Amino acid sequence: MENKTVKMIYGGYHRKSTESEDRQVLSIDSQIDEGKRIADSLGIKVRPEHILSESKSAKVTGKRLKFQQMLAMIECGEINGIIVWHADRLSRNAMDSALLIDLIDKGKLIEIVTPAQTFKNTPLDKFMFMFQCSQAKMENDKKGVDVTRGLHKKASLGMYPAPAPVGYKNDKYAEKGNKVPLVDDERFPLVRKMIDLMLTGNYTVAEIWRIARNEWGFTMPSGKKISRPTVYRIFSNSFYYGRYEYPLRSGKWYDAIHTPMMTADEYDKVQFLLGKKGKPRPKTHIFDFTGMMHCGECMASITAETKIKRQKNGNIHTYVYYHCTKRINPNCTQGSIEEKDLKKQIVAEIESIEIPPEFHSFAMKWFKKENEKEIDGRNAVIKANEKAYKACLAKIDGLTDMRAGGEISAEEFAERKIKFLAEKKQLDNLYGDTSKRVDRWLDTADDMFTFIENAKDKFENGTIQTRRSILSTLGSDLILKDKILSIDIEKSLFPLKRVSKEVNAISKRLEPLKTIDKQKEFDLLCDKNLLMRYSLYKIRTFFESNPDEEI
Repeated sequence: MENKTVKMIYGGYHRKSTESEDRQVLSIDSQIDEGKRIADSLGIKVRPEHILSESKSAKVTGKRLKFQQMLAMIECGEINGIIVWHADRLSRNAMDSALLIDLIDKGKLIEIVTPAQTFKNTPLDKFMFMFQCSQAKMENDKKGVDVTRGLHKKASLGMYPAPAPVGYKNDKYAEKGNKVPLVDDERFPLVRKMIDLMLTGNYTVAEIWRIARNEWGFTMPSGKKISRPTVYRIFSNSFYYGRYEYPLRSGKWYDAIHTPMMTADEYDKVQFLLGKKGKPRPKTHIFDFTGMMHCGECMASITAETKIKRQKNGNIHTYVYYHCTKRINPNCTQGSIEEKDLKKQIVAEIESIEIPPEFHSFAMKWFKKENEKEIDGRNAVIKANEKAYKACLAKIDGLTDMRAGGEISAEEFAERKIKFLAEKKQLDNLYGDTSKRVDRWLDTADDMFTFIENAKDKFENGTIQTRRSILSTLGSDLILKDKILSIDIEKSLFPLKRVSKEVNAISKRLEPLKTIDKQKEFDLLCDKNLLMRYSLYKIRTFFESNPDEEI
């Protein structure tokens, strides 16, 4: 319970992270100025020694010295209030948030003041404070997961998930997620000339470097002259013949889809000339699923190899086998599995979520009907966001008029403009997200059903890249143990696994009917089926929460 007789002593806390997600947040100086403005508007005096600032990430607890100092000041009664730009300046992890709430519960921290809200010792205020901090943490965590997952998927499709090496350049205009390193017309031929010199066996790395630097005037995209270590890295990098390891030292090798600069044999010869006879390049044979699975016994990566068997009648048969690399445990007992048997298991997994086109049509109609039921509430939210957005624009226009009329100083104008523009940006995101969210997740759900309808045919008849893409879309944590492949099916696909057999049984039962009549009868039977409706509800819930999930 708040004690109104307690004398309030405020401190200010200001933080700017050096990390990318905080680059658009107010600078520390701006935060301090905003803190002063808040204090002045409330008639609060803050002593200079109680204003603490630091440039540190708030993701990990115990790393911020000024934050720890502030906690100590609160604990000993030196201050009992905090003025801060936003709750996420104080905490982006559960531990630090809990420490502040504990101080509030003890009555040692009376209130936390931000431009938008004051948090006091009430259940709602404490919940909102924790929510804002947790939201910041969730955004950080989700970004990390999404980035990692995206990079791994990109690598599995042969797209190099890193800046383009020398001789290539990044495609700035390619669609996001489909960027392939392009040939750098200026440097590509020069790098190739360096490789040609190396292949003669008549030049050392140092000699080639001096020729490139002094005679050819080889410069990097930054404008700096090429260095000797860079030349050595070029000769050692398997990327230049179309193969790369990702992440480094993971044992996961991928076949690239960019234009190679040399052949695998040329790469081998360069490694020999560099004195790397004991470090052979990775196998050049392209296998369907290498780098995608782990051993269920020792968790080492799964590799593949080709075996040739000659029959007495002269016929030759080629087989592909997958097995543990045994790099983690040389005594791993897992045996090998033939590729055709592995593919049968993957096809069986695809069949377990396979659905007929009738269910696709029913599902989309059901989704749209459910959305129409909520249209009034959704429109109300959109209108509220629109009203707030127009009010913010009016504030900005009014601020401009005040400055033009000389009512406020240039400094005050700049400070207020930063605040209003930050508010506008937040409303931009909120308004746009609310108005477009439905269409976005509906499109993604539609893509999912289309993927499932075509997955089996494309897997059996498509390219290696297609098969790898389908397998990675099906699920993650691919574990091979005792010749059985375990796939952790993606959450978006899992509900379909529960109803696939029943849905296909209904479709087959109605096969004598004409297309239109079959769809009507199918819709009627599915609409009465609680399990199917529940499965669609789970799919809807998932995509509403993850509208940008890629299929």
